[in-house]
Amino acid sequence: MQKVRDGKGWWEPFDHLLIATGAVPLCPDVPGADARGIYGLSTLESGIQLRQRLDADKPQQAVIVGGGYIGMEMAEGLILRGLTVSLVEKEPQVMNTLDPDMAAFVSEKLRKVGVNLYLEESLEGFEVSDGQVRAVATDKRTLPAELVILGMGVRPNSTLAADAGIPLGEKGAIRVNERMQTEIQGVWAAGDCVQSYHLVSRRPFYVALGTVANKQGRVAGINLGGGYATFPGVVGTAVTKICELEVARTGLQEKEVQRLGLEYVIAKIEGRTRSGYYPGSGRIIVKVLAEKGSGRLLGGQIVGDAGAAKRIDVLATALHAGFTVEEMINLDLSYAPPFSPAWDPVLIAARKAAGLV
Repeated sequence: MQKVRDGKGWWEPFDHLLIATGAVPLCPDVPGADARGIYGLSTLESGIQLRQRLDADKPQQAVIVGGGYIGMEMAEGLILRGLTVSLVEKEPQVMNTLDPDMAAFVSEKLRKVGVNLYLEESLEGFEVSDGQVRAVATDKRTLPAELVILGMGVRPNSTLAADAGIPLGEKGAIRVNERMQTEIQGVWAAGDCVQSYHLVSRRPFYVALGTVANKQGRVAGINLGGGYATFPGVVGTAVTKICELEVARTGLQEKEVQRLGLEYVIAKIEGRTRSGYYPGSGRIIVKVLAEKGSGRLLGGQIVGDAGAAKRIDVLATALHAGFTVEEMINLDLSYAPPFSPAWDPVLIAARKAAGLV
């Protein structure tokens, strides 16, 4: 392996090499993208820099480009700090990891808390003065901006691996086996730079999440230390919130099920996060997808008030176990009025799906 220090290079021998180069934010190739005041949040340092800018200059107008997890969480944070916030998303919906009907609840919440939401608008460039961003130009309008947040997603930082001849896979991520070995002897990889395996679609899959990266790092470390461990795969579980609205998803979306050519049923219910008569009971909407005929659980999404989102873990566990919706019905979940109705909303959705398969 060649290393460089102070402009000088040398070769460093190794018995085993771990590549953990992570991911890098997607940056638009548009005029003005290198201006001051534009932040691509992917590291702790980039977050610190943004916080320092907010504290020092107290900007009043922010534009977020991209409606994924970073975009949602930054919209909440900036609204709470009193900024005027606009969010631009080129797709017809925010949170493209949700089905459109569930993402609609997120858009509704964003508008209610004061975010100016512009869907189906593409970024064309930035207006810049004295090196500082002044506005965001889309294909439909120009939005004044004292700072810009890029929430357009990330890509695997796999250039080093590719240059070294290590085979890549899904979305340019490094291809590894269950032990986190690459196809080159003695070279391992883990984290946001590698491809995973989706346990529901049973196909290669790329996801950049801290939970997945930590598990992969643990497996790689055990194997590098002479032990034996495997990482079987993921089901794509993720959770976030926009002010009071909690949002969660796991497994496959409708569009992914359709691409696989599977027949499926949809069960969607609205319930309460606690027993209806208990103080603080809130709204929860649960959507479940199941395979027609077999009843195999394929995925689920949840939006709702406090206490809604972490219920996604029940669905994620069922996906890992390969449960059918019929098998889910009799899960012995906990019950007390401060936490849930006697029939938890997740089980109500499973019961409805079981009646449709």
